[in-house]
Amino acid sequence: MLIRDVRPWGGRRSDVDLSGDRIAAIRPHDPAAQPAGEVVEGRGRLLLPSFSDVHVHLDSTRIGLPFRPHTGGPGVWTMMLNDRQNWRTAEVSLMERVTGTLERMIARGTTRVRSYAQVDVDCKLEKFDAVVAAKEKFAGRADVQIMTFPQAGILREKGTVDYLEASLKAGAEVIGGIDPCSLDRDPKGHLDVVFGLAEKYQVEVDIHLHEPGHLGVFSTDLVLERTRALGMQGKVTMSHAYELGSVSESVSRRIIDDFAELDIAMATVAPPDRGQLSLVALMEAGVRVGLGEDGQRDYWSPYGNCDMLDRTWQLAFTNNFRRDDLIEMSLAVATVGGASIMSHDVARPAGVTDRPGVAVGDRADLLLIDGETPTSAVMDRGSDRTVLHDGVVVADQLALVRR
Repeated sequence: MLIRDVRPWGGRRSDVDLSGDRIAAIRPHDPAAQPAGEVVEGRGRLLLPSFSDVHVHLDSTRIGLPFRPHTGGPGVWTMMLNDRQNWRTAEVSLMERVTGTLERMIARGTTRVRSYAQVDVDCKLEKFDAVVAAKEKFAGRADVQIMTFPQAGILREKGTVDYLEASLKAGAEVIGGIDPCSLDRDPKGHLDVVFGLAEKYQVEVDIHLHEPGHLGVFSTDLVLERTRALGMQGKVTMSHAYELGSVSESVSRRIIDDFAELDIAMATVAPPDRGQLSLVALMEAGVRVGLGEDGQRDYWSPYGNCDMLDRTWQLAFTNNFRRDDLIEMSLAVATVGGASIMSHDVARPAGVTDRPGVAVGDRADLLLIDGETPTSAVMDRGSDRTVLHDGVVVADQLALVRR
């Protein structure tokens, strides 16, 4: 396949040869060339890596359904109860909601997804099974990594551990934890289960952390200790972690250095909070950082629209970025940054100015999009998009290509 007349990361107009699922060659665009094989017309558009959403709750989505008033209260437990009261009575089946949301994500340029799948004594494996079914349906269009997730905690309700283990036996690739202190109020017991199951089933760990200030740092330090003691470097992600940067500059620096040393990744959803760790400092330290949309118009929040380009804008905006290099860095986080969390075969962006993902030898998971520059693409968020996964066109003009 030839992708003709594109500008990799906003550079010079080029023709890009693909061989199977890889970029085979990049050369200056030749308007007079008459290619023999399949051609994707770039028309001078930008060529970027496709998006990686590494923090999404496909199992709780209401994308495509009538808008409803937000009924959740404050706090994780109250919001979780609100979801329990409503998720079974939506206008269409859970399966339709999950697959419809994933389809819309792919059409807008996301080809790599780490999705939470809630497992507890209420939903048992029903939500997990729905995410598995969506993963299988779109197997040729996106890579979906499923994380079994104890949204209601692990120790508060007897039987949760059994369901977590059942989901791991059924193929979950990551095990989640959540607020070890504030939700279960037994950080040792909570993390014993999470890391014990991770060791038993040889899966990675993703800790969902909403805890504030010093409490969040305390829980993070427990995760750091276990990561180091168990030799799980490169196999742990901290998600959200809204306030790890709120205690002091020295504590923030120490946490970032520990993340870099232990290769602990960070997944952000671009929150408005000002207590988060510096994105620039994380990138400069070599920490793998990815972006996600979180819940999408669900029973937790009315936000989200399946478009990671919008969420990239939000990441730049909430960090008060104005310079082109920092806005392009946000794009690198949203694309290759997340991919490096899902696969250790993908090299993380090396610092603030690295723009990887569209070089010879890289996987042909790509997005063609209109824009003068990568920054303008983030600002304008146009709809002239073509999406490739493993060297195959899977979506064009915000709709899946039917095969």
